[in-house]
Amino acid sequence: MNFTGIIIGISSFLCIGFFHPIVIKAEYYFGVRCWWAFLLLAVGCIMGSLLTAATIPSTILGVVAFSSLWSILELFKQRERVAKGWFPKNPERKDK
Repeated sequence: MNFTGIIIGISSFLCIGFFHPIVIKAEYYFGVRCWWAFLLLAVGCIMGSLLTAATIPSTILGVVAFSSLWSILELFKQRERVAKGWFPKNPERKDK
């Protein structure tokens, strides 16, 4: 039996589920100015994925990389959600 697909599927599911609250917390505490951290993580994971010979770790690094890139977009959408009142705004953070 080949469990590669199942392992990658579960890893993708967990990765996406892991990034969702990270985006919410990052926007709450730092605003959208932390987008570059997601970009650095993505670039690092893309490089790691390209340099890893094993299929499962390479694929997981690719999933993390593109989940991180997607999180940049979601970070800016989260700012809009906060402005609409769907999520709480951090009263201690000074934004323009």
